[in-house]
Parts: sequence; structure tokens; C-alpha cells
Amino acid sequence: MTDLDSYKQQLKEFYGSRTTYDHEKGTRHPLEAWLLLEFVPLDSGQKILDVATGTGLLAISAAEKVGSDGYVIGIDMTPGMLHQARLKITAAKLQNIELIEADAEDFNFSDNSFDVVFCCEAIVLFPDIIAILKKWHRFLKPGGFVAFTCPPETAYMAFLQQRICARVLGVSLPHILEPLGTPEKCRNLLNQAGFRDIEIKIEPSGRYRPLRDNRLSETVININFKGNPLLSKLSQEQLNQLQVEYKAEIEKLATEQGIWEDTTKFFVRARK
Repeated sequence: MTDLDSYKQQLKEFYGSRTTYDHEKGTRHPLEAWLLLEFVPLDSGQKILDVATGTGLLAISAAEKVGSDGYVIGIDMTPGMLHQARLKITAAKLQNIELIEADAEDFNFSDNSFDVVFCCEAIVLFPDIIAILKKWHRFLKPGGFVAFTCPPETAYMAFLQQRICARVLGVSLPHILEPLGTPEKCRNLLNQAGFRDIEIKIEPSGRYRPLRDNRLSETVININFKGNPLLSKLSQEQLNQLQVEYKAEIEKLATEQGIWEDTTKFFVRARK
């Protein structure tokens, strides 16, 4: 299995195990899906693609907005999440939504097929972001919108994780939040992919995490550094050192309420 295959397998397992994704403690997933949907003008009869649809938070609302003359396709590679989405679609009695279990990187639709391509919470996970943006550009009708959310590179303790990994490994690895981590980086990638009329809204948010959340699981390390091949060479001693150093750094940040974590999001839209 290649490092990339291993990374994707870990993504499937990590998200597949989250059976309460819509209601996780402190979650903003439903709110952010709704905000992203509201960021794009949708009309009755439109055809929508929701990439990494997960539990269908955005896809289901989009299906209601475009009505029976419209159509929504949600694509995701995680069976557990799609199962949750299907239960909700059945409960809502929606006929204009289709779910596809597949890796969105490998799956193709005809050119000029969709009015809007959404990707909520997941664009940073793609190994090659410029390639996926170009693909979405192809799928869109002229004048169609792409819209996604992504965190700034300062969110979710990213700098701390990067600094500690660099100390333990002796080399700095690119973090998953870096490629789209500033408004300028988002604009540059969208421009390279051929998009225009780029708009970026910043929604500040944050939360206190309990001090007991002071471990970095191997899965989270692998996901946050996109399965970097250097990680597979870490010895048990280095993994232990990484945990010790991370715990020490986290404890320095602790307050009476817990550890403050920035969960700010960029809401990004652009046109073909």
C-alpha cells in the first residue's frame, strides 16, 4: 500500500467512526453547512454537486432549495457517513438527491454538468488541491459557482503540531492547512484553476477544549500531514517523544476553562 493509499484509508476510518458527526460536542458542522449554502444564490431547477457530502448536511438542504425540478449529487468515500445521510434523506422523503460512494479525486462527471459545486469542511483533505479545483471548474457550467470552507493556517493548533513534528523529525513537514491557509493562497489557487469573481468571508470562531485532550493520535498526525512518507519512518521512541512534547506545550496554554482552540473558517466562492 502506498503512503497515499494509506492516508485515504485512514480518512475513511477516521470519518467512518464518527457516528454522531452532526451532534459532536461543540460542533459547528450543521451551522457551517448552512452558512456555505447561504453564500451561493441557488435557484429552483439547478443541478448541484456536493463533494465529500458526509452525512448530507449541505446536500439535503440544497435538494430542498432546488426543488423537484433540480437535482443534487453527493459524493463521498465513507460508507458510514453515507449511511447516516441515506437515513436522513429517507426521513425527509426527498426524491431529487443521489449519493455516490467513491473517491471524488478519481470520479468524473461530464464537462459543464453542474450549476454549483460545494465542498464543506473537506477541501484541505485532498492530496492535490489545484488538480481538484481544475476538475470542479470542468464540471461547472459557464458562470457556475464553486464554494467551499477551509480553516486558516493558524487554526486547530496547526503551528504547534508543525513545530513539535519539526523538533522530533529534524525537518519541517507541510501541514494540511497550509495550501489554503490565507485568503491570498485561496485566491491564487482559484485563479490558477481558472476561476473569477472570488469572494472570501471570514467567520471567526473558537472553543475551549478540556486539558485531557492533550494527545495527538497517530491517525490525526497522519491526516494533518497528509500521510507524509517521513511519518511512516517514525520510531516508537520518536512517537513517544512527540506525545510528551505536545502534552507539555498544551499544558502551557491551559486556562481554568481549558485550552483555547481557534476554529475560524474561510467561506470561499468563485465563478467559472
